[in-house]
Amino acid sequence: MQINDPKAIDTILDEAKTIAVVGLSSEASRASNGVSRYMQSHGYRIIPINPNEASVLGEKAYARLEDVPEKIDLVDIFRRSEEAGQHVDEAIRVGACGVWLQEGVIDEAAAQRALDAGLAVVMNRCILKEHMKRNR
Repeated sequence: MQINDPKAIDTILDEAKTIAVVGLSSEASRASNGVSRYMQSHGYRIIPINPNEASVLGEKAYARLEDVPEKIDLVDIFRRSEEAGQHVDEAIRVGACGVWLQEGVIDEAAAQRALDAGLAVVMNRCILKEHMKRNR
């Protein structure tokens, strides 16, 4: 498998039902909020990962991926590129099936670690745009 493999993107969008969103903000104007709200409206379960939030979009927020008491299918990362790697490593540790680094979030080394661990990896793409492209 490779980064941004079209088949991997299709599989993620078809099979990932629980998405932990790292950096999800309760501020409606933030991209993380709009994208997560869209995905939630299309049947995905959103779990906010943000130590500064109690709940977002009606879901309890957690400080870290390790604090989530249920299975996470996909970790969607809305953080600066230099902070993404630690969250990719967390995603590997909690047994997520994939990681999605949003547009502008690029960490080649972390992406390779995820690939090596058997995760599907999407980087520098927007999950909302990819979902819309496939569901016209």
